[in-house]
Amino acid sequence: MKHVKCYIPEYPRPQFVRSDWVNLNGEWAFSFGDEANETDALAGKLDRKINVPFTYETKLSGIEDYAPHNTVWYSRHISGKENKRTIIHFEGVDYDTAVYINGRLVGTHQGAYTRFSFDVTDFLNNNEGVLTVRCTDNNLPVQVRGKQRWESQSYDCWYIQSTGIWKTVWIEYVDEVHLVKMKMTPDISDYSVSFDVGVSCPADDVEVRIAVSFEGRPVQTVSIIAGDIDNTVKVRLDSRSITYQVKLWNLWNPALYDVEVTVRKNGKETDRVGSYFGLREFTVKNGKVLLNGGPFYSKLILDQGYWKESGMTPPSEQAIIDDIQLAGKMGFNGVRKHQKNEDERFYYYADIMGLAVWCELPSNHWFSDDAIKNISAEWLDIVTQNYNHPSLVTWVLFNESWGVRGIASNSRQQNFAEGLYHMTKSMDAMRPVISNDGWQHTKSDILTIHHYEQNSGQLMHLYDSMEKLTGGYCGNSLLLPFAESFQYEGQPIIFTEFGGTHYAQDEGWGYGASVHTDEEFLERFGSLIKAVEDMDISGYCYTQLTDVEQETNGLLTADRKPKVDIEKIRKIVE
Repeated sequence: MKHVKCYIPEYPRPQFVRSDWVNLNGEWAFSFGDEANETDALAGKLDRKINVPFTYETKLSGIEDYAPHNTVWYSRHISGKENKRTIIHFEGVDYDTAVYINGRLVGTHQGAYTRFSFDVTDFLNNNEGVLTVRCTDNNLPVQVRGKQRWESQSYDCWYIQSTGIWKTVWIEYVDEVHLVKMKMTPDISDYSVSFDVGVSCPADDVEVRIAVSFEGRPVQTVSIIAGDIDNTVKVRLDSRSITYQVKLWNLWNPALYDVEVTVRKNGKETDRVGSYFGLREFTVKNGKVLLNGGPFYSKLILDQGYWKESGMTPPSEQAIIDDIQLAGKMGFNGVRKHQKNEDERFYYYADIMGLAVWCELPSNHWFSDDAIKNISAEWLDIVTQNYNHPSLVTWVLFNESWGVRGIASNSRQQNFAEGLYHMTKSMDAMRPVISNDGWQHTKSDILTIHHYEQNSGQLMHLYDSMEKLTGGYCGNSLLLPFAESFQYEGQPIIFTEFGGTHYAQDEGWGYGASVHTDEEFLERFGSLIKAVEDMDISGYCYTQLTDVEQETNGLLTADRKPKVDIEKIRKIVE
């Protein structure tokens, strides 16, 4: 496996890398809210221990308590550095978070799936401090939840809740003048990439230098004066002075360019950041999906990103690698990351290994003004955080009308979905956006269909013409492809959920009648794949990669053991 130049093992933000950092994962003091009073908690006096970043519901946390606890407390000691700013980053905490240093409130955050950060320098005493984190999480369907249950027990495709810290917590040390953002937008039409950069203290004596290289060879270096909040510079990768052929990022053959950014104040270096980008284009045109201008047939696998011993948190970096490799070994060329904004290291490994990824907004399950605010804020963070990853090819806003149950005819819900669509397109003109994956689309760049019919002949009959694919009734009003006032406009069509066949030796839940032998499973799997391929559409996404809790319709068990010979799966998929 070939890493990019800036790669650091376990580094949680792989496209914006600094060398001066500390990983805070490991043992923390911990208590449930009904076990600790605030005074003791803020002083770090908590009775339990927990292994961060695993939530208390999981085995790897060291606690494994499945009961909901609305409030949890965490604490540990941290250190700063002389003449440096100390920035603490939380990659993901569910749901309402308050951060304290030495008993003083530093800041708060609401949401579950994205990074947030605080400069805690001025809260430390002699560069030392007690970090305390209070997390409040309610089983409310108005929250952005994804697949987390809001009932007392897991059922069907809803799983144990995840409370509190569930992604890496870490510190980095920076100078007063440092890089705070970098948005990279490739353009294969002229072999260029645009850099939008921002620094902490914009001034006419602050210079940002961007050096691009490929496989160790310098390509281009540009400099820009960072006198404003936003500063943009375009780098051409095919100028006359360059003696190599421009390389495009592609599936399972990913070409990646290294980037090194230095910030100087009055000529003195104050920051150095490593990154990378891929030059590629994923578009829809004339009813087809295109990758770098050529036809792209999606062979996706639905991936919920759950592990038996650690819930939504990858148990290790190797576990991320293993999942991507398993998807590839089975012949799939991409994954639909379902109802989860994944650990950013997943996108990194998808980048360097060449796997296409669909990124999806984890759903809330009740429509209200608060839901509109929560979803909009968290989705903007998801798009901003993941924008630079070349493996990410599609944004998915809603899934099966979850959180917008009346979207078929409710104008407010339609306006919200269409508004999110346009907001996403205004932030990212590169990628297609899907408004409501599965059915009842509003404005959408791809028409996606979900149907779990287990009889391949019947499935084909339901969708054996363009008329049925784009407007058919299929015996269920939920499966109408478009909401009222919206219609098919020539979009590519992808079958983004089907299959889901239950195959397990013990009890479990899946779609349709269970199968009981390898032969029976492979016959049904193969016939369903063929039925969808015969529809002459742009691809599919099979449900699903692994079992999750009681949902036992994965090609792999929850601990990643193949249920049938992977090579036989691969032959069918390829």
